Amino acid sequence: MLIWGMDKDIKGFPKTLIEVVKYFADPDVALHFMKGIRWPDGVVRCPRCHHKKVSFISTRRIWECKDCKRQFSVKIGTIFEDSPIGLDKWLCAIWLLSNAKNGISSYELHRSLGVTQKTGWFMLQRIRLAMQDGSFVKFKGRVEADETYIGAKARYMHKDRRTAKGNAAFAKTPIQGVLERTTEGKPSRVKLKVLKTTRKTELQSMVREIVEKGSEVMTDAWRSYIGLDDTYVHQIVDHLEAYAIGHVHTNGLENFWSLFKRAIKGTYVNVEPFHLFRYCDEQAFRFNERKDTDQGRFIKAVTGVVGKGLRYAKLIAAEGGDGIHPTETWQTT
Repeated sequence: MLIWGMDKDIKGFPKTLIEVVKYFADPDVALHFMKGIRWPDGVVRCPRCHHKKVSFISTRRIWECKDCKRQFSVKIGTIFEDSPIGLDKWLCAIWLLSNAKNGISSYELHRSLGVTQKTGWFMLQRIRLAMQDGSFVKFKGRVEADETYIGAKARYMHKDRRTAKGNAAFAKTPIQGVLERTTEGKPSRVKLKVLKTTRKTELQSMVREIVEKGSEVMTDAWRSYIGLDDTYVHQIVDHLEAYAIGHVHTNGLENFWSLFKRAIKGTYVNVEPFHLFRYCDEQAFRFNERKDTDQGRFIKAVTGVVGKGLRYAKLIAAEGGDGIHPTETWQTT
């Protein structure tokens, strides 16, 4: 059996969107593909008792365990679980999101796949979950750390939503980025985290968590970074004086922020702050895999669907437990 995801250059595997649509239109092909993703060793196991003796019911494209008698599909144990949407649409959605540089909105997915906007939004949030980077490999060498703010411009807000401190004081959400520069031929990588504040404890905790000790860390002159020199070679560039002094700069992250905000403002327009981390996962995934082909990014995203799940009730539960309407409703600067 072909172990999908280990050899993406197989003959006949789609390389463009139109080829993906045609290729996975056959439900048996889509099933065979996901079977290799779900059980890469080629042995189908019952998700309940892990028994290997299962029988395939071809008319329904599901398996039945001969031990516990449970029936299960290839969607079990993935982000597709309990979804009535066919694999052909799911795989096309993954291709679109993983390869669209500025992302794809739920309305565009709704028009492209023939699903409702609400369904398209739910599908995209599940795919963003599959794009999460669970790697524990630390950054090393020359590393940049910087933060940006995502939030509405006060002049576009109704006066009831502005703060009492003035139009410019409308609350924004900080995001911290840590970027490992290109080393030994490997492209630069980035990790993001949505913060509650930009205080010293929060900003430095992420750096200390994902950056190897002794690395050279470059930041701007924000006072919350003071103290990193006890563990790292801390280089500071004051943006009031210069944006780069030799190799000391944060221009790599500044470039990433421009890409990130282009996607948020241009494609999604508005994003609820408690969903913002999902959009960070999406943009970080595409940035980190930018040197790969469309085909490679697609397979990398699909392999991330296993072992993850997201219920709609949990997804729409806002902070404090209040439900929200599933749409992007928050502007960026």
